[in-house]
Amino acid sequence: MMVSLKLLRSTAPEALTAGCPSRVVLDHVTSKWGVLVLAALAEGTLRWGELRREVDGISEKMLASTLRTFEGDGLVHREAYPEIPPRVEYSLTARGRELCEAMSPLLTWVVDNADAVVAG
Repeated sequence: MMVSLKLLRSTAPEALTAGCPSRVVLDHVTSKWGVLVLAALAEGTLRWGELRREVDGISEKMLASTLRTFEGDGLVHREAYPEIPPRVEYSLTARGRELCEAMSPLLTWVVDNADAVVAG
């Protein structure tokens, strides 16, 4: 079934309105880097450098910001190990895995149709 704003608002009248928290979550999740970071972590736990290489083109600043946002949202878990040199690993939480499962068809569609869409 296709989801529309009208359908969503039939059960939750404030869904995706200007003051609704869903807009904040939508902004975090669908940001340029957000989708890619989540998709990279869908394969499993990654260290900082691995994640940065996997998300081609992301700056250190944007990766740090995106990870902090997702950690605050409860989508990503950060595990810091008291070692020298320091080791930090990132993984999806249960909520993050659920989100990635929901995003999977969208990402597949984007990859399958990107050339045609860009070509016009």
